Amino acid sequence: MQKYGAYLFFFVCIWSAQSQIPTQVGDTLTVIEQDSLKRSKFFKQIGNGFFPTKYIDIDLRYLFKFNQYEGVRTGLGGRTNNNLSERYRMDGYVVYGFKDHNFKYSIGGGFRLSKDSETWVNLSYTDDLQETGSSNFLTDKRFFSFFEPRLLNINLFHHHITKAISLEHRITPYLLSETQISRSNVTTTYNYEFFVDDTAFKEFRMTMAKVSLQWNPFNTFETVGDLEVEKEGFPNFTLQLSQSFKDVLDGDFNFFKADFRTIYKLNYDDAGHSFTEATLTSGIATGKTPLTHLYHAYPNNINKETILQRFSVAGINSFETMYFNEFFSDRFATFQLKHYLKPFNIGKRFQPQMVLISRFAIGNMHDIERHQEVDFETLNKGYSEAGFEINKILFGFGLSFAYRYGAYHLPEFADNVAAKFTFNITL
Repeated sequence: MQKYGAYLFFFVCIWSAQSQIPTQVGDTLTVIEQDSLKRSKFFKQIGNGFFPTKYIDIDLRYLFKFNQYEGVRTGLGGRTNNNLSERYRMDGYVVYGFKDHNFKYSIGGGFRLSKDSETWVNLSYTDDLQETGSSNFLTDKRFFSFFEPRLLNINLFHHHITKAISLEHRITPYLLSETQISRSNVTTTYNYEFFVDDTAFKEFRMTMAKVSLQWNPFNTFETVGDLEVEKEGFPNFTLQLSQSFKDVLDGDFNFFKADFRTIYKLNYDDAGHSFTEATLTSGIATGKTPLTHLYHAYPNNINKETILQRFSVAGINSFETMYFNEFFSDRFATFQLKHYLKPFNIGKRFQPQMVLISRFAIGNMHDIERHQEVDFETLNKGYSEAGFEINKILFGFGLSFAYRYGAYHLPEFADNVAAKFTFNITL
């Protein structure tokens, strides 16, 4: 991470050195304003996950990752930008896992139907892995996080080869949508059988239609030079509906899913240093749904004996005391509450911040006997944990502590405790 930060700093310094040298006061103000706008645009692209070059924006998500199945996962991704074409685009990536010794890749492209409504038709072909029990919103690909610490500990993946066509459309300035139709071949990387109608499935064929909506009714827009900057407002809402079709393009199962998320943030000062953030997430799957497409509850605890052996990196919205693959559900809800205290002003470069955290999850599952060779529990009793973080102690690193209590409290005290690093960085 520090290596790439050094590269980024190097490029910024070179770009800044190439600015015009003004000769008059008026020119000075003009150049300063232009430089400010350029920097704003540059860091906006970086914040969206792309390092801009003349014709291709490099996708920063694929440079380096790590998980328990692939080990180090590294590669290169990118997309064409408006300098090459404003109406057409191509994107893709290729990565390699050093532990599973396999390449993964995706290639796609799109064409724009409307500039005002940001309407695009996209086609893609993907050969990659996905975490079992994860539920991703289509509209989330518009948002980016530099560091996704929970990925370090994931070990349960399924392999999929997916062909998809999608339509992106901004219905209103506050409502984004994406509709997708896909055909996938799915194979688990672990021992698993899904029993349906006296048949044991180890591989699945999925024909899926999805509609995803991202509604941000309290966002605000500000024009800075030739840029329109969108500032996030709260609450915001995300809804996604999915339908799998049997016997359509050889699909194996009929099932329906509905996923929902809302985030609310309440600021206590103008600088936004002290605030409370609440996140509610829920989902339901009906019909004959394999484990690959059901739900976990964002666990982030490694299945090892001692606290020190489980010491890793805390996630952003994950249950730090919940062990990986401990629970699965076909209907669930989680509620997470974080209160950020005002940073401690110990020194100019040393201002750690404490965050108080409470999390709750509940769920259940029909026809649990369909899922064979994988042992797990349900969340029907309600899962609770509480803890705190002390962030930005040194170079963005901090510490996290969480305790598991309530119905799923474990007999051994140490098994209920999670102590981890945190990592927070802002541009």
